[in-house]
Amino acid sequence: MLKVGLTAGVLLASLSVAAMAQDKSVVVYTAHKASIVDALVPKFEKETGIKVDVVKAGSGDIIKRVKAESSSPKADVIWSIGGEQLEDNKDLLATYTPKEDAAILPTYKVSPEWIPYTGILLVMAVNKQELKPNEYPKTWAELGDAKWKGKISSARADTSGSSFQQLATVLIGHGDKGWDVYNKILANVNLSDSSGAVPRYVNDGEALVGLTLEDNALDYVKGGGNIAIVYPEDGSSTVADGVALIKGAPHAENGKAFIDWLLSKPVQEQLVSEIGRRSVRKDVTGAGLKPISEVKLVDYDIKKVAQNRNDWIAKWKTALQNR
Repeated sequence: MLKVGLTAGVLLASLSVAAMAQDKSVVVYTAHKASIVDALVPKFEKETGIKVDVVKAGSGDIIKRVKAESSSPKADVIWSIGGEQLEDNKDLLATYTPKEDAAILPTYKVSPEWIPYTGILLVMAVNKQELKPNEYPKTWAELGDAKWKGKISSARADTSGSSFQQLATVLIGHGDKGWDVYNKILANVNLSDSSGAVPRYVNDGEALVGLTLEDNALDYVKGGGNIAIVYPEDGSSTVADGVALIKGAPHAENGKAFIDWLLSKPVQEQLVSEIGRRSVRKDVTGAGLKPISEVKLVDYDIKKVAQNRNDWIAKWKTALQNR
């Protein structure tokens, strides 16, 4: 009996250790480029002792995967995809109020199911070796000129959150003429596999202009590359990409800890200083970035954009087939 009792006790202890080990992990789906993941994840693991399993994919594929797994979720957190995608799929997300919610700028807050993570800004990346400053395009509309055919790189609006934001920005900024302006741009574009690859094509001379996020282009500017940044005079947009706890997350508490860590002041400062993102916190400024007050912005309403997303993506696919 004693032997059996000891065996049972050892087994129980082993199970407890296994459970504790399982509890020290978190599964994250992200559309972030590898350099950001590599800069942040090891730091979080070191500071918290929580192991992060990262699955990297395009934002559209992440949503598809979370939907497919919704009856038995495999991941805990969606990290850095477009706010309109999170807004359009709130039924997949669990409401969570981060510990430092009061520090987040209210202009970025949309719904309690997802949390603003960084402010992302759309820009044009231009090859400054191939183009003189007076040859740089100044507006989205200019990119519809036939002289740019085959010389523009962009990701797909149906799989890339930033490329969908660019589509929405043109439609909002140009009103009734939005689709006409955008379709002319699309006719000149070579589509890339991801938004992160766009500035690489520009830097290497495979494209003269890339439609991408500010931080993606800044990587090459800071590295002494061949890229200059243009802020479109007919209006860019700055909105929050988001982070969210997945409904039914198997490691929900660790997911919350990861979210809280991402929104902490030191991490937000690192996102600004090292990565070129804009912070969603009131107490972190965008040192080294162009003041947002000097950038023309369209009235980008995430809730309205989310309501139109499926319709706009369907029209985008039709336009792609017909170009």
